[in-house]
Amino acid sequence: MVGVVRLRVEPPKDARPHFTAADAPGRGVPRRSARRYAAGTMQHAAEQPTGPIMPPGEDELPCDDGEPMESEQHRKQMTALAQSLDLAWSGRDDVYVGANMAIYFSQLQVKKNDFRGPDVFVVLDTIRRPRRSWVVWEEGGRTPDVVIELLSSSTEETDRGEKMRVYARLLRVGHYYLFDPIDGRFEGYVLDPSRREYARMEPDAGGDLPCPPLGLRLGVRHGVLEGVEADWLRWIDAQGNALLTGEERARDAERRLADALTEIDRLRGEGS
Repeated sequence: MVGVVRLRVEPPKDARPHFTAADAPGRGVPRRSARRYAAGTMQHAAEQPTGPIMPPGEDELPCDDGEPMESEQHRKQMTALAQSLDLAWSGRDDVYVGANMAIYFSQLQVKKNDFRGPDVFVVLDTIRRPRRSWVVWEEGGRTPDVVIELLSSSTEETDRGEKMRVYARLLRVGHYYLFDPIDGRFEGYVLDPSRREYARMEPDAGGDLPCPPLGLRLGVRHGVLEGVEADWLRWIDAQGNALLTGEERARDAERRLADALTEIDRLRGEGS
């Protein structure tokens, strides 16, 4: 029979336990070191993301594409369309009218930053409030119902190509209009939802195009805006009147005041 010899090795009396950062605090670790370790662990945990990374929002994204308008007449046309509709619907809080504002609809688009915003767009069934840009994922998925692009030699190819494709297939904009403030060309398109393609609309006898979502029409009218006499694209109401800009409203108020004063003078003359 073979005997088994068990050896027991005792550590030196002056030896101290050695711990690394992986060891749990409290097992023979000095209390102060344990506190430092715990604090560092908590700080490290706080620095780590605890959930999915949120996409950038309205305040973090550029508010426009940085591209200037093609001409002064383009700028005035854009202002007239946005301002006149905004003033006409000033009592509504369920609509938003944007002009020369960036629209963000995907993370890839944000990363590439290669899509210029529309010149004028309208969104229904939303909240009327100031915005820096339209960020689809912050707006409950809402996209524009109507878009108007102002054609120019430098943008026409994009407006008829890439933008039209994005508006139809990705944003599903129901009504899309093109207008050239210089030569007066005006076209309108309505979306076929099943094919995600646009079909060109036919104008009425007066050359106007319908805009059913807004209960208005769009048509070209000759007039003076901001000192420039030209053919302008205007919103037309059910009575056939163009929605007025702020400048036109002021002129109209002055004219009505002058007519009222004239009538008062006439009545005074009859009474004397």
